[in-house]
Amino acid sequence: MVGADAVTAKDALVARAPRKCHERRMGRRRGGPQSDGRTRAAPRRPAERRIPRRPDGGEAADGYPRAVRALVVTNMWPSETAPQLGSFVRDQVVALRRRGDVEVDVLAFPPGPRALLRTLAGARHRTRGRYDVVHAHFGLSAWPALAARRGPVIVTLHGNDLFHPRTNRITRAALPLCALTAAVSRAFSRNVPGAGERRRVAVLPVGIALERLRPIPRLEARTRLGLDPDGPYLLFPHDPARPLKRFDRAREAAGDVPLLTMGRVAPEQVPYWINAANAVLVPSQDEGFGLAVLEALACGVPAFGTPVGMHPLALAGVEGAYCAAWDRDAWRAALRPHLEAADPRVDGRARAELFSSDRMAARVVEAWREVAEAG
Repeated sequence: MVGADAVTAKDALVARAPRKCHERRMGRRRGGPQSDGRTRAAPRRPAERRIPRRPDGGEAADGYPRAVRALVVTNMWPSETAPQLGSFVRDQVVALRRRGDVEVDVLAFPPGPRALLRTLAGARHRTRGRYDVVHAHFGLSAWPALAARRGPVIVTLHGNDLFHPRTNRITRAALPLCALTAAVSRAFSRNVPGAGERRRVAVLPVGIALERLRPIPRLEARTRLGLDPDGPYLLFPHDPARPLKRFDRAREAAGDVPLLTMGRVAPEQVPYWINAANAVLVPSQDEGFGLAVLEALACGVPAFGTPVGMHPLALAGVEGAYCAAWDRDAWRAALRPHLEAADPRVDGRARAELFSSDRMAARVVEAWREVAEAG
């Protein structure tokens, strides 16, 4: 089955390399003299607890003696003013909390240098107790995660943390201090310094919320958004101001066809925008993952993407989907049948299910257990 290898737990690790002394988790030593000669008390670990059972009745943990206690640290989290920001991270936390074998707390802070510095200075005071793992989402978030000193740090890299020159430098400086570095796709993992040679890199996608992203009758979606029920429409599912997403290409592909865009759209409204369109255009220059094409497939809407991130894996073999290098005329020709059809649909739900937030949460928990056991 196409894509199955990319979502099995056994395939989570791209490469393994022995950790150097400075890469071991911070705070591992339990005792010993301090600089003033006093003996430092060993930090107390959470009391052992019986492993709860999952809702399906299965054992919650395979061999790990108790529920994994985790702290998620991120500067990508929805707010009233930016409801779309980091909704995929929140979806993963929701999926993790649905399980019976983990306990998850969240330390979220807004993007921007001032918020980062405030959180960096206050991370220790804003958190309590010891965690089995501290999981940072986005490279800059690794620094507050490390400053909290609450457990070994895993950092998941998403895209701009390595694509942008300034965040790249800050992110790379944190990696040697983390117990595990992860990337959201195998393709993107190649951007991690030393991947497959001197650094072990896990592939931990965030996944999509299938309960929210679903087919909706196109007429219903267009009516809800106040669009012409007869269409046609195309959708660019990003903020046009994001340069790597290449709104200019989407506009060229659309030509005279109305092109919808999504900026600060709340996650609950996204399925209506997707289902209102004849096709979803993602002509990105680069991608860390490529969630938008999976969201389109989950809704049964034709998805068009350039071969970056996990687009080739997601779109291969789905009739009506299109994955090819950017070429305006070729893209327009491939779009024509969808624009002429009254209700163009693709059978992409099964492919999207391979990347559900629940399946991806299971991969995350496996990585958590391994890091916790190694601690």
